[in-house]
Amino acid sequence: MPNLTQVRPTALLGLSGWHSRASVQPEKASARRPAGPPSSGAGLAEVVGALAGLRLPLAARRLARLPRSDGHVVIDIPGWKAPEAAGAPLRGFLRALGHDARGWGLGVNTGTPERDAELLAETVTRTAAEHGPVSLVGWSLGGVIAREVARVHPDAVRRVVTYGTPVIGGPTHTLGARSFGAAECARITALADQLDRERPIVVPLTAIFTRRDGVVAWQACIDHHSPDVEHVEVFSTHLGMGLDPDVWEVVARRLTTPEGNA
Repeated sequence: MPNLTQVRPTALLGLSGWHSRASVQPEKASARRPAGPPSSGAGLAEVVGALAGLRLPLAARRLARLPRSDGHVVIDIPGWKAPEAAGAPLRGFLRALGHDARGWGLGVNTGTPERDAELLAETVTRTAAEHGPVSLVGWSLGGVIAREVARVHPDAVRRVVTYGTPVIGGPTHTLGARSFGAAECARITALADQLDRERPIVVPLTAIFTRRDGVVAWQACIDHHSPDVEHVEVFSTHLGMGLDPDVWEVVARRLTTPEGNA
């Protein structure tokens, strides 16, 4: 552990939440392809994920100063096995900034992304017809679902922001790989590769990742195919991303980017 007397004041402010530690990573092709799920040690580190929320009080001032929304609809999608309530803190924050932030309406994410993408697409297209293109925010597997809706219905989706989302190999490079089985992982990997080659996602994408991710190999979160994607690195764990003020700030800033701009 470093001597605190040797730590820069700006680093301490970042650790406390006063300053953001998020950084845009411009070279998306620089990351190696993932070799498998995270190590068991990284997975054990996830137990401290909730501590990310301890940074929220000192981050409150900078979060409150973020740009206000134009009021367009934002749909939030939970991660694998997570209830819709998991995204309630983020949705509440976005509503405070003027966003029309909503849950996805399908309850717990049971891990059936192909079916759920079709169901969510019905909501997205119906909402877009009434209110204009919507933004999608997805955590982990929720981001996979958001991406597939945007892939098929780009005219109905304004922007996609994902965090901790595996875009390479589906569950192959996650702690859930064993639950899906080798055959299903191989099928999903082949399907994802085919879709990315033949029908890349054209709406603006922001992929937030952390090298401390103990659930998804961080290299699997790097999108090598989409033409309009940026990658932003944060320093929480996978489970901590939902309460990480830096994630909240990136999400809020990207959602207020004018439609049609990256």
